[in-house]
Amino acid sequence: MDTNLIIAVLIVGLAAGILGGMVGVGGGLIVVPALVYFLGFSQHSAQGTSLGLLVLPVAILGMMNYYKAGHVDFKVVGLLAAGFVVGSYFGSKWSLSLPQDTVKKIFAVLLFYTAFKMIGWEKAVVNWIKGLI
Repeated sequence: MDTNLIIAVLIVGLAAGILGGMVGVGGGLIVVPALVYFLGFSQHSAQGTSLGLLVLPVAILGMMNYYKAGHVDFKVVGLLAAGFVVGSYFGSKWSLSLPQDTVKKIFAVLLFYTAFKMIGWEKAVVNWIKGLI
């Protein structure tokens, strides 16, 4: 690896770490919204718990800040981890059996849904669709 590549990778890693600490790493897409919208967690508690799911070695320092503030539920972390392990196995099998374009579309729809839900635009979209009908 040349110096430019090493620096670029370090910058990407730093940016990913900052964003991960802010929204709960990879769990930010599925785990955080699920804890908030389906299980009634506060945003901070969902983010801290999501970081706990991925704590070793990825997010231990970020998770510790949430833990000190009382926003990590270790029982939920354990359950999420168990489900995550099983789900990642079957999810990867399913994903690999689908065409790449289909997986990209599923991912895009999930991102849009999550964004609309978190911003609170779902009611505006529903009303817009009703107006078209």
